[in-house]
Amino acid sequence: MAPATLSARQLNRATLARQLLLAREPVGVVDAVQRLAGMQAQEPRHPFTGLWTRIEGFEHDHLRRALLEREVVRATLMRATLHLMSAADYVALRMALQPPPSVALRVLGARSQGLDVDAVLPAASALLQGTALTFDEIRAALHEQFPDVNDRALGYAVRTLLALVMVPDEAGRWGYARVSPFALAEELLGEPPAGADPEALVARYLGAFGPASARDMQTWSGGAMKAVLEGMRDRLEVFQDERGRELFDLPESPRPDAGVPAPVRYLPEFDNLVLAHDDRTRVIADEHRPLVTTKNLRVKATFLVDGIVAGTWTIDVKRRVATLRLAPFGTLTKRVAEELEAEGEALLRFAEPQAERYGVAIGESA
Repeated sequence: MAPATLSARQLNRATLARQLLLAREPVGVVDAVQRLAGMQAQEPRHPFTGLWTRIEGFEHDHLRRALLEREVVRATLMRATLHLMSAADYVALRMALQPPPSVALRVLGARSQGLDVDAVLPAASALLQGTALTFDEIRAALHEQFPDVNDRALGYAVRTLLALVMVPDEAGRWGYARVSPFALAEELLGEPPAGADPEALVARYLGAFGPASARDMQTWSGGAMKAVLEGMRDRLEVFQDERGRELFDLPESPRPDAGVPAPVRYLPEFDNLVLAHDDRTRVIADEHRPLVTTKNLRVKATFLVDGIVAGTWTIDVKRRVATLRLAPFGTLTKRVAEELEAEGEALLRFAEPQAERYGVAIGESA
């Protein structure tokens, strides 16, 4: 018998439920970050907005405290980019996310000439024993030991293949100094990462982004996952989308009715909601994707209307006046505009508490 078909709207509501975007939920920061399967954190401020839009009563210090107490860590993870992850998930999943050295070297291309990871990684580990260093310091020290190897290649190999965690800074507004040092994960967290468990990685991903295809998970993780999903098939629910593509899900995960209302929401730059699937039509129309991801691979902050990305936003502050500027992809109804203004003013008060006045400006359609 053919698997049940899920519409794009059903997939949308299932994903929003797991991403805490159907309603703000009264959960702690650590629990939220785990339920989200981590949060992209190329720049440290963005997860603060991402949690504000998802957690009831969230305040800056809730995340800062979790970072300082090592309950949430910032490290190189999915797609070799910086993410926040709970410390428990980092220990459990870090090795399942690490690419084989051959894959890492392929990314470097010609710059990998002469790079011997079997020599470089132990050297880097020795450098970091009992201390924390910035990547400028790590590259410089390694280049002295391996002068014939490109220094950026040395840094990339260490960042990708050695289990390192960024050290938080109590004075940093967003939890980190402008240039933060890295430490060995085992030393900072008190235990080494566990052995690779790809099935645990699949479960965490599906719990946060399912139902999803093997290609979706590969896009999120940066690694091939089809064989792992096949091995778990008898423990998963199997569906198909409207194009007939096979989707997998955890049996116990929520799949709300397609008619469940979705409130307007603001997402920060690089939010994984718009990055975690190969087929992203459940949350953004294909024709709008180029309006969100720039040529230099920045991912703009977006807002959701009825669960779908409907435009981008920025904040500017002049003379202590904070203005949220919206660039919608199409015409907004009066009701939606009012909802965006109300939610936008709340966002401004969270993001720019030092401002004296706030305003929301809705621009012309993109």
